[in-house]
Amino acid sequence: MKLFLSLSLLCSLTFFKAQEHVSSFNAVTLTYKFHPKFFLYAEGQLRGNEDYTYPDYYEIKGGLGYNLTKNHKPFVGLGRYVNYKDTRLSREEFRVWLQDVIDIKKGIVKFENRFRAEKSWFYEPQTDKTSQRMRYRYRLNVSVPLNSKTIKKGTVFANAYDEIFFVSPMKPTFARNRVYGGFGYQIDDYFGILTGYLWQREFEAKGNKNLHFIYLALNINIDGTDHPVKTYDFPGAD
Repeated sequence: MKLFLSLSLLCSLTFFKAQEHVSSFNAVTLTYKFHPKFFLYAEGQLRGNEDYTYPDYYEIKGGLGYNLTKNHKPFVGLGRYVNYKDTRLSREEFRVWLQDVIDIKKGIVKFENRFRAEKSWFYEPQTDKTSQRMRYRYRLNVSVPLNSKTIKKGTVFANAYDEIFFVSPMKPTFARNRVYGGFGYQIDDYFGILTGYLWQREFEAKGNKNLHFIYLALNINIDGTDHPVKTYDFPGAD
């Protein structure tokens, strides 16, 4: 635990000094496995995009997943996403998505391949404008336990990923790139925490835009089945 906190503090201080503007990215996730094949997932996020200490974005989402095999997990989800500008609500979004996750393990290293297709409906109350969007995402997420061969109680692990985003019908088609690196700690059978640095490049924004986030998350895993081997899911910054 001391190692995890030290690494987290060092990571945070380094990027606070290196960047003129750092944003906050906070999340709580819940994974509930209620059947050997099925699980529920829920997540809440709160971000301070313009000011680290002032939230101007939140999202609430969830869905149902299916363990097709040990390393193959299709999922369907929906969520609500809200943006604020100058303390006023600027945009609301309702989103549904289908995704497929395929895990590949090489020794203690886990490679997660996530493919997602999203449909979004937007409403901007200040202008009474509505719009729609299709978006396609691919993420390669790599996790490595650092002080054990598997992730269990007391395990510190490293996590990194790269995700690319494509949109339609808006231009440019290649809309976003997101890169994350950080560390996690499995506190007990239910709770795990993660922290790290997330860089996001917005190609849709005028003149392009870089966002720098300090990520902090609490992950809750509940296995309601009688399976003797418990698994730990770490969704990562989403």
